[in-house]
Amino acid sequence: MSSRGVSGRALLGVDLGAGSLKASVIAPDGRLLGEAAQPVATQHPQFGWAEQDPESWLAAFNTAVPRALAAAGVASGDIAGIGLSAGAHIPVLLDAADRPLRPAILWSDTRAAAEAAALHDEAGDLILARSLNKANATWSLPMLAWIKRHEPEVAARTRKLCLAKDYLRLRLTGTWETDFSDVIGALMADLRSGGWSQELCALIDWPMDTLPPVVAPTQVVGGVTAAAAEAAGLAAGTPVVCGSNDTTVEFFGIGAVEPGMGAIKLATAGVLFSAVDHPLVNPPISCYPHILPGLYYTATGTNSCASSHRWVRDTLFQPSGGPADGAAVFAEMDRLAGTVAPGSGGLLFHPYLQGERAPYWDPLLRADFVGLTMQHGRAEIARAVYEGIACSIRDLVEQARGLGQQVGEVRLIGGGAKSAVWRQIIADVTGLSLSLPGNGDASFGAALIAGVGVGLFPDPRAAVQACVTTVARAEPDPARQAVYDELFGLYRETQQALAPINHKLHALAGPKA
Repeated sequence: MSSRGVSGRALLGVDLGAGSLKASVIAPDGRLLGEAAQPVATQHPQFGWAEQDPESWLAAFNTAVPRALAAAGVASGDIAGIGLSAGAHIPVLLDAADRPLRPAILWSDTRAAAEAAALHDEAGDLILARSLNKANATWSLPMLAWIKRHEPEVAARTRKLCLAKDYLRLRLTGTWETDFSDVIGALMADLRSGGWSQELCALIDWPMDTLPPVVAPTQVVGGVTAAAAEAAGLAAGTPVVCGSNDTTVEFFGIGAVEPGMGAIKLATAGVLFSAVDHPLVNPPISCYPHILPGLYYTATGTNSCASSHRWVRDTLFQPSGGPADGAAVFAEMDRLAGTVAPGSGGLLFHPYLQGERAPYWDPLLRADFVGLTMQHGRAEIARAVYEGIACSIRDLVEQARGLGQQVGEVRLIGGGAKSAVWRQIIADVTGLSLSLPGNGDASFGAALIAGVGVGLFPDPRAAVQACVTTVARAEPDPARQAVYDELFGLYRETQQALAPINHKLHALAGPKA
C-alpha cells in the first residue's frame, strides 16, 4: 500500500508534448497524487522544419517517471497500469533492428506542403472519404511522401512505422501496435474497416507491411520489460495499454463523453472541441475518433490565444526595471482586467499576432488595438486583450454552429482557464455555460485509459464518473452578454474592414523582413 492511501493501486499517465514529457500519478478516484515534467528539445535545421530525436523522448520518460512516483509517494509496485499519449501525426521510421532511421517530423513542420497539395489535387475526395481530413503538411501521409521523394534510402530501409506514442511504448514493452485515432491522424485510415487504407497508402506507394496492427486505445498490449523497468524506476511486468494521441485522451479526460459536449482550450492556441455521434467532414476543421467506440470529435483553433496574452504581458506590462516573475505579472493583468466594465471603454483587440486560422484562414491578418484614447490605461488594455481573445473563440463557436454542430455543455481547459476573470468574460462573450474540470490535461486522460484497460473501471464512462470533477463554473450574465453581442459585431466589422489593409501592410513590410 502506498503512503497516501491508494489501496495499493495507482495509475500512471504519460503525455509526450511538443516541448516536454509529463508524467502524472493518480488514484482510482481521480485524485492527482504526483506529477513531473521533463523538457524535450526541438531542432529546426531549416526554416519551417521541426524535428525531435525519438531517443530524447525515452530519456525524458526515464527522468520524469521516477520523479512523478517520488512526488506521489507511490512505490513502483503500486502502479496498476500505464497509459501513453503524444502529439498526433508524428511518424517514427524504424529499421530492421527497431532503430530510428531519422529524426521524427513534428506536426508543426511545413516541409511537406508541396506533397500535401499534390495529394489533395490527385485524390482529395478519396482522402476525405477514407480519413476524414484534408491533406496538408501537418499530416503523416504528406510527410511520408516527402521522405519518399527526398530521402528514398530512408524509406527503403523502413521496416516499421510508429506514431510518436507507439514508439515510446515499443521501447517500454517491446510490442508494436497503434489505435484508430492515430491512424486517422496519419491520414492513412479506412473509415469503413477501422484500419489502414490500402488505397491511401498506394497514393505514395507506402508498403502496408510496415504499418502496425490497430487495437483499442484501452487494450493492454504488454508489460514493462525488465530493462525498461530498471531505466524508469518501474516494476517489470506493469501492464501498459495502447493509448492514443494527446487531443483524444485530453478530450476524454475532461469527461466529454456525450454528443454535444465540448471543450475550449486556452493554451498557446485557442481550440474548440466538440463531441459528435458520427464523422463530420468539414475541412479544415479536423475530425478524429473518440475513445468511446462510435463517438467522434471535431477540433478547430485559432493561432494566438495564450501566446497573445503572453506577448502583451512581456511587451506592455513588464516592470521598467527589468524582467519580473511572469506569473506575478499575469496576476496583475488579471486584477486590472477585473476592475474594468465590459467593453473596455470602447477598446477592441484582434489577437492576430501570427495571422489567423479558423475561421478566416488568413496568414496575413495582423493584430491591433482599435479605438485607443487618452482615457484608456493599462487596465482597459488588459481587459481588451481578454475580450479580444474571447471574441476569437466566439468566432470558432459561430463557425461550428453554422456547420450544424450543437455546442452545449463546455469544459474550459489550458493555462488560461485558471483565471476566474477570463472564464467569466468567455462565458459572457460566447453565451456558453462553462465548467472547469479538476484535472484537464492529456497525462490525466492517459491514466484514466490505463484504468479502463486494467479493469479498475468497467468502461470509459465509468472512469469519467469516478474521476472527473468540476471545481468552478461560469454562467453568462444576460446584461453583460448584451454588451458583448454588440462588441462582437464591431469585432467582426473591423476585422473585415482591416483585412485588406493588413494585406497591404504585409506587402509593404515583406521585402524588408
